[in-house]
Amino acid sequence: METESSRRVDVSIVVPVHNCRPYLDRCLTSLLRQQVSKEIIVVDDGSTDGGRDLLADYAARFPEIRVTYQPASGGAGRPRNRAVAQAAGRYVFFCDADDHLGPEALPRMLAMADRNGSDIVLGKLVGHGRPVPASMFRENLDRAPLGETTVYNALTCFKLFRREMLTRHGIRFDESLRVGEDIAFSVHAYCHAETISVVADHDCYHLVARPDGSSIMQQPGSRDPVGWLRMIRGPIELMARHIPPGPLRDHLLRRHFRFDVLAQLGAPFLAAGPADRRLIVQEVAEMCAGWLTDGVLERLRPIDRLRAASLGDQGRLVRIARVETAGFHRRLLGLRWSGDRLEVSGRAYLADSWNGVTVGLLLRERATRAERRVPVSAVADVFVGGIEVARLPSGVWDVHLVIACEGVRRVARFGADREPGVTGPGVRLAGGAAATPYFTRPHGNLSIDVGGHVTPVPGAARLTRARWAGKGTLFLTGTVVVGDDHPAAGHLRQIVWRERSSGRERRVPAAADGPAGFAAAAPLDVPGVWEADLELDLGGPPVRYPVLVGDADLGGGDAWWRGRRRWQARARPSKVRRRLVVVVRACGPRAVVRRSLRAVR
Repeated sequence: METESSRRVDVSIVVPVHNCRPYLDRCLTSLLRQQVSKEIIVVDDGSTDGGRDLLADYAARFPEIRVTYQPASGGAGRPRNRAVAQAAGRYVFFCDADDHLGPEALPRMLAMADRNGSDIVLGKLVGHGRPVPASMFRENLDRAPLGETTVYNALTCFKLFRREMLTRHGIRFDESLRVGEDIAFSVHAYCHAETISVVADHDCYHLVARPDGSSIMQQPGSRDPVGWLRMIRGPIELMARHIPPGPLRDHLLRRHFRFDVLAQLGAPFLAAGPADRRLIVQEVAEMCAGWLTDGVLERLRPIDRLRAASLGDQGRLVRIARVETAGFHRRLLGLRWSGDRLEVSGRAYLADSWNGVTVGLLLRERATRAERRVPVSAVADVFVGGIEVARLPSGVWDVHLVIACEGVRRVARFGADREPGVTGPGVRLAGGAAATPYFTRPHGNLSIDVGGHVTPVPGAARLTRARWAGKGTLFLTGTVVVGDDHPAAGHLRQIVWRERSSGRERRVPAAADGPAGFAAAAPLDVPGVWEADLELDLGGPPVRYPVLVGDADLGGGDAWWRGRRRWQARARPSKVRRRLVVVVRACGPRAVVRRSLRAVR
């Protein structure tokens, strides 16, 4: 008979606790709800807030929970190591006591691991008052190679780790570190992981900022730049011992230089005093001398390359940091069509006064990330630019404002702050597509939908005449508008007849009839109630407009014999929108005779 102590454990969940009493219920409840074979190993690191009694109560009620107590160690490294030494699970998952797991997080991550033989599984992180890495969570990945993905950007330990890998390679937390102990741990694990997987379609781990700011990472001085630079040397050296020089090492070093090293020359550099600034520059320069290869440089952002090139000029570093952190003010002043050009006017400036500031507009397609630069003319902080919409490929183009100074390029979305009365100027047919400037929800930024991908394209198709030509063939003529424009013949595709009850469709080509009209002929010889839509190609997904009757002549009806059955078709407007509807019926000889007799009487 299997007992609690003899059953196989799939996941050992490690929870270090230090004065987390207000968060323990939410954390432990989220862990208990995970439908996997598990053990929850809690190590209390000298708590003094009454949380021990709550932990004892949980351990008494739930056999999956084991609690160990130890004197306060000052960090999470020692309690985590102690818990890993006790773990029996095939996998180990680390969860801080002030955070919690989403429903089904561990079942999904474990299924991913078992399907792929994974050594590490990343589950999507969700931040609550705390920033979290996001680039690696765009899609599920069975296998995420270190050198071809951004998984290495996520160096927190809140992942699923194969315990055998941790044991075989002696992967442990550095107990001497108060901050950054999980970075060295994760770096070491990444270097030995043969298969890394990602669960991106489910909110797995919720990283929570404490309202009282009492967590280690929220306390003043936790990200002291000099201390951080000295700490990060260890993980970098550890990684370099395992990864030989080459593209993979350069790819991993890029993460450290962008987020750990050169980032200290931004806001932390401005906040530091003169003496600490010299120390920061000295530490960064030493790191660059040892690890900043040409391969790393070409992978960095322009601002990071600029910082690395300016290490000998502390004044320049200060100016770069000031431009990067200065308030970026922008306001949309006007938006209007001028032919096929969308004219945009606005105001843009950086807080404080700067010389040599340049401004431009940047369009970025939402799906492909393709970019188009739009030149502007500027006087002081006011600019005007014209977007040649006819030259934009189909897609949704988000409008950004670019401001450059001291070699620093700032890019931000544009349009949320605008003059009263500035609205979208409506759809325009340009370059064979319908272009609709609009303001996004909920943020209200300016975008241009070329092709009707996310915004409805306003328009209407109106019938001018319907004429029956025998045996259920109906000739239609009408007019069509898109916004205030009349589409060219190339935009017309077909009339789509849809039977109301079954959803069946019949399609017939539509042709141009004059500069603003369309014409089509359709054999409607199948019983049913048929509704007509005019379908157009406006540069994106097909757009359909109901064919509205208005005061058009519907041409009576049509009747004909096919074999022993008499067919009838009659056009009429619908009751609600007065759209064109054709009712087709068929009846046998007896029904025809009965109707004739009723008519005579």
